[in-house]
Amino acid sequence: MVVGELTQEVDLLVIGGGPGGYVAALVAADHGIQTALVEKAEVPGGVCLREGCIPSKALLHVAKIIDEAAHAADFGVSFGKPTTDVNKLRDWKNGVIRKLSGGVKQLLAGRKVDYITGEAEFEDSRTVRIEGADVARIKFKHCIIASGSRAKMLPEALLPRELIWDAADALKIQEIPRKLLVIGGGYIGLELGQVYATLGSEVTVLEALPNILAGADPDLARPLIAKLKKQMKAIITGATLKGAKKSGSGVAISYSVDGKDETVEFDRVLVSVGRRPNSDTIGLNNTQVKVNDRGFIEVDAQRRTTDKRIYAIGDVAGEPMLAHKAMREAKVAVEAIAGKPSVFDPACIPAVVYTDPEVAWCGVTESEATAKGLDVKVTKFPWAGSGRAVSMSRTDGLTKMIFDKKTQRLLGVGIVGAHAGDLIAEGVLAMEMAAVAEDIGVAIHPHPATSETLAEAAEAMFGHAVHAGH
Repeated sequence: MVVGELTQEVDLLVIGGGPGGYVAALVAADHGIQTALVEKAEVPGGVCLREGCIPSKALLHVAKIIDEAAHAADFGVSFGKPTTDVNKLRDWKNGVIRKLSGGVKQLLAGRKVDYITGEAEFEDSRTVRIEGADVARIKFKHCIIASGSRAKMLPEALLPRELIWDAADALKIQEIPRKLLVIGGGYIGLELGQVYATLGSEVTVLEALPNILAGADPDLARPLIAKLKKQMKAIITGATLKGAKKSGSGVAISYSVDGKDETVEFDRVLVSVGRRPNSDTIGLNNTQVKVNDRGFIEVDAQRRTTDKRIYAIGDVAGEPMLAHKAMREAKVAVEAIAGKPSVFDPACIPAVVYTDPEVAWCGVTESEATAKGLDVKVTKFPWAGSGRAVSMSRTDGLTKMIFDKKTQRLLGVGIVGAHAGDLIAEGVLAMEMAAVAEDIGVAIHPHPATSETLAEAAEAMFGHAVHAGH
């Protein structure tokens, strides 16, 4: 130890201030546990709040307004062609981030959580060194690692970093490129691609797999794909990226499809090919924590690592890499530290693609049920039969449910349509409560509302939904 260095001792140290980390710190404080949170950024919130979930949803909201204004002429209401003030748009988006991150920081201060700005690295299983902070070292009784993840990059030889954007770059909204290529047809690439397409970019999506949005059932993805094909220049699947080189102020991208090589120039290239856990930068080699071959920290049902005083939650502790999964894990880990018999055993974890239309699902998908050989009955209710959907001119939706054929227990829910991300919560609750079809069908849903489509899909388990066509 260097003489004069300040060492602090805490009951609980949380590494990372994202949704998992800050929730862990808040819950721990509520349990009376002396807690310090180390985060490299000046404000909490992590990737989700600063350069992920929140700014992307803010921009998707803007894109939806533009799209709805364009289609309002069908109802007899016409607007002028929208113009985009990039600086004002960026300032508004940044204001949303500031408001939310400032709110989280106030919550931490109100709970007397010690917020330390710096980068943490383990010296051993009881001590962390902090770079860039007044406190050089922290000794802890327990630690929760919530270090998150970062965007995967393609090999430098294939696609030099200086030629591309990652999601964080795209969300800065520095410009609206005339021609934008999105490499990766997953939810992040599609969300950002739709934002830029609505703002005026000519967007092309390049995906290596046979289909975009591979995690969703095809019938749920279909309405979204139909919308994207109208908004975008092209969606190219089954593509193999060959390389890239600078071309004037833009980038020339080479790829092949079905053995045919193509080279096309773009003003900007956004790479969105997944994320990797931040387990390799925090000195875990100085502890007994085990990391698997994909870089995820191995944890048990209480989120305890193989080093008994150290826990891990969120993206660094395994898939799905979703903020709401991290938040639940945070509560479990803190309760375990407090000596409570808490385990992470959700009936399901919802997934939402916040495009327009939104796509959401929980539990087993129809594809998974087929692959597993489950004896199920799949019910569907098209939104063309929903009074609320018709009145909004949003009949592009579909609600489907997957039931165990014998017990009629709900095994999965999938929804595509306006606000599907809000509606899916009913499916999550129903699965957590081990609901059967009748439980959902007899529950009185408000009319007119798109939530009625869940009741209609449940009623279809017994024959025919009332408002479905024959």
